Amino acid sequence: MPYLPEFIAPTRHADPLEALAQVRLIYESSVAHLRDAMQRFVAGEALPGHVRAYYPFVRIQTDTVARLTNESAHLSYGFVAGPGSFETTLTRPDLYDRYYLEQFTLLLQSHQNELEVGVSTQPMPVHFSFAEHDHIEGTLTAERRQLMRDMFDLPDLSAMDDGIANGTYEPKPGEPEPLSLFTAARVDYSLHRLRHYTGTVPEHFQNFVLFTNYQFYIDEFVRLGHECMQDPDSEYIAFVEPGNVITRRIGLDAEAIDALGAAPPRLPQMPAYHLIRADNTGISMVNIGVGPANAKTITDHIAVLRPHAWVMLGHCAGLRNSQQMGDYVLAHGYVREDHVLDEDLPLWVPVPALAEIQLALEAAVSQITEMKGAELKSIMRTGTVASTDNRNWELLPDNRPQRRFSQSRAIALDMESATIAANGFRFRVPYGTLLCVSDKPLHGEIKLPGMANHFYRERVDQHLRIGIRAMELLRDQGEGQLHSRKLRSFAEVAFQ
Repeated sequence: MPYLPEFIAPTRHADPLEALAQVRLIYESSVAHLRDAMQRFVAGEALPGHVRAYYPFVRIQTDTVARLTNESAHLSYGFVAGPGSFETTLTRPDLYDRYYLEQFTLLLQSHQNELEVGVSTQPMPVHFSFAEHDHIEGTLTAERRQLMRDMFDLPDLSAMDDGIANGTYEPKPGEPEPLSLFTAARVDYSLHRLRHYTGTVPEHFQNFVLFTNYQFYIDEFVRLGHECMQDPDSEYIAFVEPGNVITRRIGLDAEAIDALGAAPPRLPQMPAYHLIRADNTGISMVNIGVGPANAKTITDHIAVLRPHAWVMLGHCAGLRNSQQMGDYVLAHGYVREDHVLDEDLPLWVPVPALAEIQLALEAAVSQITEMKGAELKSIMRTGTVASTDNRNWELLPDNRPQRRFSQSRAIALDMESATIAANGFRFRVPYGTLLCVSDKPLHGEIKLPGMANHFYRERVDQHLRIGIRAMELLRDQGEGQLHSRKLRSFAEVAFQ
């Protein structure tokens, strides 16, 4: 027999703040129930039955395809696709309060129908109820830990797939259509993975994300971050490093959370750094390392934070003789030979360039280099970027990859950019790529220590400043301009 928290009846709301408060009430009740039961279990107490608590849900029903307001007509989200019932489970209202409030407000404006909030039928795994610094299960014996499976709901991977995002999810007869790309359990799973991979808690992630595959870029980002913290007029209020080490802008008081940060003994697999603004529109930067598997892993998880844009800044092999070391490549198309997304996003799906991102990146290059027109074109070329999962592609027999890349008109090659762009397309996160030519293997110009050191000194600072400036330009446009209809499907979910 299940051991449940006190039942909370469904409620209806025409006020988005009231709907959010009810979501918070249900969520906190479920979390408190699970934490209390776990503490009693660890203490050796016999529990009255299988411990279970459920995520909150939000639901809206409509009987028309019409949107009943022009207030948000310019947005590509915030409305359901047609008549019917639409629902999603929700988690972490403390983290997603701004996001949920915006989605609720847009739904109410678009359909002028009440939102229903209640207790869902999706169990909350006990692991996802733990607070950030809870490690109470670590004191369990092996036998007691084995018993957890009988007493609590553990993460169920069958409830965490990406069928909604992939466009393959089909509700059973009588079930509501989805409101969001991700269920609550899928979100919680990624939030836990982000802690593991990046060494920082999800709360620090900002809405604009830069990816790189070189530590040199991170070193420069850290330098710039600390420089900003010494400027009392900086728009950024804090800089966060792995281990949740927080540096506040000069003149700002320390907060209680600062004392919990500690530099890790070794860096995590994909360390993240965060230049924070008060409204969460700062810049996060992640060193994803080398390879498309890493690129897919990190974007699979950051996607649940619903960022406004992510951009790849990295190095590439220049494939044209006219290119020089240090030239920039602005990707306007991708050849996907990375293979990690073939099952989720078939190769016949095009991954288009997004005008808003392209224009911001080009403007940023022009502003930072102080070049325009023909002079700008002499150092930056727009074209197709090929991404491969074979780092030694040039050693394959018969030059088959070289022939394919030539046929595709590719001008540069790397291992991560197409994956990041494709996952941006898949998860409806605006994406872009600005690479820097670091070698030309087809023309005998390979990386040598002296050349590489000179290249890094000359280009890393400039390249990073271009990426940061592009993000600032995108932020200034406003998020409503960013989330392109190019990324939305026929029957799209309402949540951004």
